[in-house]
Amino acid sequence: MQHLPSLTRDIVLLGGGHAHALVLRMALMEPIKGARLTVINPGPTAPYSGMLPGHVAGHYTRDELQIDLVRLCRAAGARLVLGHATGIDRAAQVVRVSTANGEREIGYDIASVDVGVTSEMPGLEGFAEHGTPAKPLDTFADRWDSFVQAVEPGEKAPVVVIGAGVAGVELAMAARHRLIQAGAEPQVHVIDAAEALPGLGGSARARIFEELRNQQVWVVENTPVTRLIEGAVVLEGGREVPARFVIGAGGARPHDWLTETGLALESGYIKVGADLRSLTDKAIFAVGDCAHFTPDPRPKAGVYAVRAAGVLLENLRRVVAGNPKLRRFKPQSDYLKLISLGDKSAIGEKWGVALAGPRVWKLKNRIDQNFMKKFTDLPSMAEEAGGEQALCAGCGAKIAPAALKQALKALPPPERDDVLSLPGDDAAVLAMEGDWQVITTDHLRGFTEDLALMARIAAVHALGDVWAMGARPQAALATVNLPRMAPQMQARSLEEILSAASEVFRAEGAELVGGHSAMGAEVILGFTVTGLRTAYPVGLEGAKAGDALILTKPIGTGTILAGEMQGKARGAWVSGALESMAKPQGAAAKLLRSAHAMTDVTGFGLAGHLAAICEASGVGAALKLEAVPLLPGAAELATQGVRSTLWPDNRGAAAGRIILPAPLPPEAALLFDPQTAGGLLAAVSAGRASALIKELRDLGFEAARIGQVVEGEPLITLR
Repeated sequence: MQHLPSLTRDIVLLGGGHAHALVLRMALMEPIKGARLTVINPGPTAPYSGMLPGHVAGHYTRDELQIDLVRLCRAAGARLVLGHATGIDRAAQVVRVSTANGEREIGYDIASVDVGVTSEMPGLEGFAEHGTPAKPLDTFADRWDSFVQAVEPGEKAPVVVIGAGVAGVELAMAARHRLIQAGAEPQVHVIDAAEALPGLGGSARARIFEELRNQQVWVVENTPVTRLIEGAVVLEGGREVPARFVIGAGGARPHDWLTETGLALESGYIKVGADLRSLTDKAIFAVGDCAHFTPDPRPKAGVYAVRAAGVLLENLRRVVAGNPKLRRFKPQSDYLKLISLGDKSAIGEKWGVALAGPRVWKLKNRIDQNFMKKFTDLPSMAEEAGGEQALCAGCGAKIAPAALKQALKALPPPERDDVLSLPGDDAAVLAMEGDWQVITTDHLRGFTEDLALMARIAAVHALGDVWAMGARPQAALATVNLPRMAPQMQARSLEEILSAASEVFRAEGAELVGGHSAMGAEVILGFTVTGLRTAYPVGLEGAKAGDALILTKPIGTGTILAGEMQGKARGAWVSGALESMAKPQGAAAKLLRSAHAMTDVTGFGLAGHLAAICEASGVGAALKLEAVPLLPGAAELATQGVRSTLWPDNRGAAAGRIILPAPLPPEAALLFDPQTAGGLLAAVSAGRASALIKELRDLGFEAARIGQVVEGEPLITLR
């Protein structure tokens, strides 16, 4: 019997806006059968704009208004690609994306656009140097927090908000409240080239103007801003308004790249029909502020995106299932507008009726908190597995060190004269005429659904043994295992994997020359890599008493990946760990070629790999625990007791080889954390250590001197 492929269509969601976030939340409960969901977003989180004024006022922390897309995508079984969408090639059906690792293309069968709008003002002279757009939120929040912290008590703090719509007025009152709480003397202006607060009912508008007057927030209407200069905003006519912080909240506009898609647009916004599909291309949907709903144009407001999510999800299901009859979206004719007034007070308006006061703020807060709970109350993989911790991937899935060591002992020594290494070395060393060749292989169970990023990490991981021996990467063979999917999806997946891996290898002077592919239950990626070295390769056995120990990358990847699987790791921690894993170390390896001994820190953890150097070299090591660099979030998760599934075996294998304090501090627990694509650990002459660390840091590595080699038994002691 022939089995149909499990996956048949690629659905790509451009942007992590409110509608797409809700689609993911609903798909978590009932997945879209046959679809692979991909989300493209600039960062690991997406802000909930309804709580932004509360954050500016100091009522909410940054985390409280961020939708953690890493956690959400993990729970929904979707892959998250971190990058900016820069275009859509509709003929080739690919989305162009700019990522930290360069430009890439992601294929789609169906795409949905929910990228919102931008508050940047490129046409306003001086805004780039002296202004801050309210969107994207992360940049704005960072600059605002820095400004508030820099203001001294009693100091005048002039703030100007450009744009007197509801959003601008809310931000102005919120900024005033926060500055008063900080002990400063706020001077806040809201400026607009047109009339302030358009679209609000008369009674609500009048009450907000009264509140602005009471708070001494000055509104300047029908007066364009001509330019920004240091310390001031210059208005038409030459008047200068003092400003130490300028917020761009007006003139929200669509992203420029939409004009190059060839889609029908209305003032730069994608024109969609009642089914939320583009009027130009039935393979593309659009929702949220970036869309123009042609049957009944609506204002740009998040409530419409929230209401559209259910219709979008159902229509995606129907398209994948081949059902041509799609649902129609019917937006509400009016909605309850809840506007913050700075302190914990708000005004609500609907159908021309307005109410104000603390009770209205409590209503708004309850609505906002209930919305965010949809994205914080998510199941973890442990809950899905009946309470047991799921097996970790990456190097957390390695065979236990004791079992591996026992199996390797049973292998006979090499009989060939040109095979010079023993089982258990970082890589095999082969004698060649005029050169030495090293050969290694490494494979990883997938831990991120972003196949290109997974391929980069797997390539960096496989190269680790070659770099650790001071060799020059030469060639690589790939082994790729993919789950069942339709042929066109297989082709897309293989192209993503091989293109990304080839980029890594070619940048290091090696070539990806072929390999083997198969289908199975899960993603497994690996590479066999060869390298060359004129001098005999660096091994584990050359460390000398007095040598300094240098580590080129922070540790904690196993704990963070385990924390993600348990729903305890923040998206920013996960994305930071993935970024660290994907960082090649060829440049670091070149600097460390003269090391007396070197290895890469991977599955057996820092303690296990340092112990291997000590045993091979017949020396001990003194480790300075506080000097060991840690990935953000690793210590917090370790304190919570989060451990990779390989951790107990690593800890047990270290018994008798490391002297630990009691009780064990969280940072010490991370010494046994299995690393994926971890740093190089090198024993170098103490006199060269400082210079090497400076050079490594100049190259962008978080290198640190973590201890030294000492005489005596092969024991590790903590200092």
